[in-house]
Amino acid sequence: MNYSELKDVQNLADSRGIDIQSVGVRDVEVPLIIQRKNDSEQVVSAKAKMSVSLPKEYRGTHMSRFIEILCEWGQKKLLGVDIEGCLLEMKKQLQAKRAKVRFEFKYFIEKQAPLSKLSSPMGYKCSFEGVLNEDDYKFILGVAVPVTTLCPCSKEISDYGAHNQRTIVKARISYNPEKIIWLEDLIELIEKCGSCPIYPLLKREDEKFVTEQAYNNPKFVEDILRDVICEIRKLPDVTWFEIDCEAHESIHNHSAWAHHEENTVPSIKK
Repeated sequence: MNYSELKDVQNLADSRGIDIQSVGVRDVEVPLIIQRKNDSEQVVSAKAKMSVSLPKEYRGTHMSRFIEILCEWGQKKLLGVDIEGCLLEMKKQLQAKRAKVRFEFKYFIEKQAPLSKLSSPMGYKCSFEGVLNEDDYKFILGVAVPVTTLCPCSKEISDYGAHNQRTIVKARISYNPEKIIWLEDLIELIEKCGSCPIYPLLKREDEKFVTEQAYNNPKFVEDILRDVICEIRKLPDVTWFEIDCEAHESIHNHSAWAHHEENTVPSIKK
């Protein structure tokens, strides 16, 4: 059988006159090689979401080509902004005006306990996201960082003790693709804004230290949000950012939540 003669149904014309904004694949599991700040690399298990725009003239896109491109780019040492090349390939092979890709993965950083100095790996949920239109490229770096927060109101009104929370700070930032903002640096920036960082391994002396550090540094979820905003504003290459803070309350059956989004300068034109 001559397989080259098989009918390509996706390329058939469509008469409904509707452009589709995004069509593609999601939850594709793929290993990625992530470039670390110290010149080493880390292989992570990622889930990919890939899409392109589809002109009204075409009935469908070629789903297999997404996977082919993903297999090729999964072998490269990604810094995040390198996914522009992946998007260019998607636009080329799928004849699209717009392409999007998002990788979600768990990134591990060795973390030392504050006093015992025992080291152990801590995982952070991270993402690389890229959008390529006809005339501009936008890259978004994402992290979700857990921190400890201690309630200032509880500390003020109580004769002893104060309730605390585990607060998840989610940050998504876009910046000049000619520059690099490392995952390690963004995570550290956010951790410093909590009442106290969270550690994967603590001995007794460490537990005493972090408990007292949080007690001496009480913060509302609004305080965390504003502190993170102030720190990100200091980064000269950031063009846009979005911060989401959710404090999982220990004395309520709900969460406290705060959110902020801000444009600094227009996206980089190609």
